[in-house]
Amino acid sequence: MSMRKEFLPFSRPSITEADIAAVGEVLRSGWITTGSKNAQFEEKFCKYTGCTGAVALSSATAGMHLALKALKIGKGDEVITPSMTWVSTVNLIVLSGATPVFVDIDRDTLMVTADLIQEHLSANTRLIIPVHFAGAPVDMAPVRKLAQGRNIAIIEDAAHAIGTEYHGEKIGKNDTSIFSFHPIKNITSGEGGMFCSDDLDLVDQIRRLKFHGLGVDAFDRRTQGRSPQAQVLEPGFKYNLPDILAVLGIQQLARVEDFNDKRTQLAMHYRERLTEVEELRPLAVPAYSHKHSWHLFIVRLDIEKSKLSQNDFMEELKKKNIGTGLHFRAVHRQKYYMETMKIPSGILPNTEWNSERICSLPLFPGMTHEDVDDVIDTIKDILKS
Repeated sequence: MSMRKEFLPFSRPSITEADIAAVGEVLRSGWITTGSKNAQFEEKFCKYTGCTGAVALSSATAGMHLALKALKIGKGDEVITPSMTWVSTVNLIVLSGATPVFVDIDRDTLMVTADLIQEHLSANTRLIIPVHFAGAPVDMAPVRKLAQGRNIAIIEDAAHAIGTEYHGEKIGKNDTSIFSFHPIKNITSGEGGMFCSDDLDLVDQIRRLKFHGLGVDAFDRRTQGRSPQAQVLEPGFKYNLPDILAVLGIQQLARVEDFNDKRTQLAMHYRERLTEVEELRPLAVPAYSHKHSWHLFIVRLDIEKSKLSQNDFMEELKKKNIGTGLHFRAVHRQKYYMETMKIPSGILPNTEWNSERICSLPLFPGMTHEDVDDVIDTIKDILKS
């Protein structure tokens, strides 16, 4: 087959002229830092997810940092999380002084299960961070049951899960959850994140910590600005989301269901076409009641049958004008953690097996079914040759 003339990226944000105009309106307003648009974004996000309280932040990583700080996670504490995740979570656990405890994943969903978590519980376990993966939810009910009565907190890593539902309820409604609005996510604010919780004391503390520990926000809903007499109640950070970003988040949130519907259609077309490619296996769809938001479309390469390494496969697609992603290289296989944690090979077999084989194929609302066909036909051509 002939090569695509234009490069098909792994992801591309869906930005409209209306989005651009909304950002321009904020720029012309004279208030471009954290203000009324930020407050509106938080309120609309609460309404969308069903969460009780939300705090918009400069990134999901900022949300995790503040959550660990607010929960007083530190030296002597153990935090259970999968190694199949983005490194920021583990970096922050280590920087807090706590110990990350890696738990293996289900081989075909890439997500933790309560049974796998239970094997790693100890008297020092203070926190569990389950990671919703690629748009599918972790089976949270048994995980919550593990935490009950043990003084163990839960923070759901919902970076992949905007619009994802678990047993009829959107992720974000129950446990403390952290979302990402990075440009590859289902909605974007350029950069940004949202901390959600039904613990309003915790929400208030996150709101303080995100802006220097001041007792009021940078933009107080009552005074339409910050009181010049605001007092520092505890040392804090600078993780607020500017209005020029928040307004883009508002615009995108209004279209998230349309985005996710389009992603679902493309994902179903991928799954149909992949029945023609025996060297690739997509992730399994969880059997429990859920709604998938299809943040990523991940396949696993049969490296024995294809006689291609993961890297070679991705490079060959790039040569054919098709972008890919890697989500993720297992954290315990990253250089720093290999040298400091020295986890023996084989301790996390499902994580390691997937880490060497996964590849994220292009998936974003601006794609067409013809683009999916191009990807599959190109893969077939690469594998044939």
